[in-house]
Amino acid sequence: MLPRLEMHTKAVQFLWGCFFLWNLCISSTQTIYPGIKARVTQRALDYGIQAGMEMIEQMIKEKNIPDLKGSESLEFLKVDYVNYNFSNIKINAFSFPNTSLAFVPGVGIKALTNHGTANISTNWDVKSPLFQDTGEADLFLSGVYFTGIIVLSQNDFGHPILKLQDCYAQVSHAHVSFSGELSVLYNSFAEPMEKPILKNLNEMLCPIITSEVEALNANLSMLEVLTKIDNYTLLDYSLISSPEITENYIELNLKGVFYPLDNLTDPPFLPVPFALPERSDSMLYVGISEFFFKSASFAYFIAGAFNITLSMKEISNHLVQNSQGLGNMLSRIAEIYILSQPFMVRVMATEPPVISLLPGNFTLDIPASIVILTQPENSTAEAIVSMDFVASTSVGLVILGQRLVCSLSLNRFRLSLPESSRSNIEVLRFENILSSILHFGILPLANAKLQQGIPLPNPHKISFVNSDVEVFEGFLLISTDLKYETSLKQQPSFHGWEGLSLMSGQWRGKPAA
Repeated sequence: MLPRLEMHTKAVQFLWGCFFLWNLCISSTQTIYPGIKARVTQRALDYGIQAGMEMIEQMIKEKNIPDLKGSESLEFLKVDYVNYNFSNIKINAFSFPNTSLAFVPGVGIKALTNHGTANISTNWDVKSPLFQDTGEADLFLSGVYFTGIIVLSQNDFGHPILKLQDCYAQVSHAHVSFSGELSVLYNSFAEPMEKPILKNLNEMLCPIITSEVEALNANLSMLEVLTKIDNYTLLDYSLISSPEITENYIELNLKGVFYPLDNLTDPPFLPVPFALPERSDSMLYVGISEFFFKSASFAYFIAGAFNITLSMKEISNHLVQNSQGLGNMLSRIAEIYILSQPFMVRVMATEPPVISLLPGNFTLDIPASIVILTQPENSTAEAIVSMDFVASTSVGLVILGQRLVCSLSLNRFRLSLPESSRSNIEVLRFENILSSILHFGILPLANAKLQQGIPLPNPHKISFVNSDVEVFEGFLLISTDLKYETSLKQQPSFHGWEGLSLMSGQWRGKPAA
């Protein structure tokens, strides 16, 4: 009997062990869905060529190009060797008339340019057994060709990573023109030097371009994708997967979740999958899921942002000052309670506001309690009435600058009381009074705070133009074009992007104050 009992016990333990391992396996392989999707279309790449040329022009002016050194024999002058060095190389002008960017599905973005030209100024010095000298020269390059694929991925911290693959760069022709008193002499043997200059230059091009991509990666790895929004919350913009690249677009999946400022625990609900509509008229599409807004609601609730106490003076500053406004409201309160002393209104959310995104309709239901208190002189505040309510609001959306700005308008207000209490005339009167306080006092305060908006993911000096916002079931869609502005002063959503150096060197980002 005992052996059977022991075997049964072991079997139960074994089954529980299998069940535990199965659950562990399921949880570890659970798919993580994004809170935000950003889709870049071919139109953005086409515009990127134009904007990119402006960026490259600015970059090249700041770039220190390595010296070109070499040694050549000049047989026609019977000189065994001439050591030359071109230093302080500056690109003054360039042209890449045939440049294209295209998506390579599953890989990255292919860049191609040909028939490029460049005008370069440089200092030079030459040394040989017969003579040595220094001076200036102009170098004209033509037939510049480059092709390569930018591969995009992510690191363990959710930062984007770029890698240059299949780089090939070549300059077909180089013409050197020396200046100075002996320029006629030097120009006579410039042509034999052009071939080795080309050889050295072509060997340097891909390593230079690769080093710049690596420098950019170093900068990207220092971007803070966890951004402080205000004194209540942080917003996580980290990538949760490598970018998805198709023939027509690249799509980025961002975590898109709010956290209370002092608690980075994920909210007690999960994002659900959503798909952006197949469109290509705009350069950029940003899908913001219902989960994103629910996480914001939860984070602000946990942080206590929905709990406010207002004095009568503060309320007066935000009430509509007319015969139907403040005076009417006070007279109604006086009908119920003869109040000669000041009073305060305290509003406290009892649960996180409920978010609902349906086609063309974005609503926010706020379950809360409201307490009206009197404040007699030299005494503690006393509650004269306390009620629970639900305020249903509509959310208006607009893109201002690089931020999504929300505004609230009251749809309806109802007290959460038992049905038997609804006949009480005082309750009905207070329902109207409290609705007025919310409509004319609380919501204007909330909208003033909402004016700072939610920062949208966008690179430095890129502004949104021709923007449109649509509400779908479970997510809203921002469709926008992009504009590169060298003089644009903006607050990027990825903290530190404003100091991003696209050239080799130390990152220049500054921490937030």
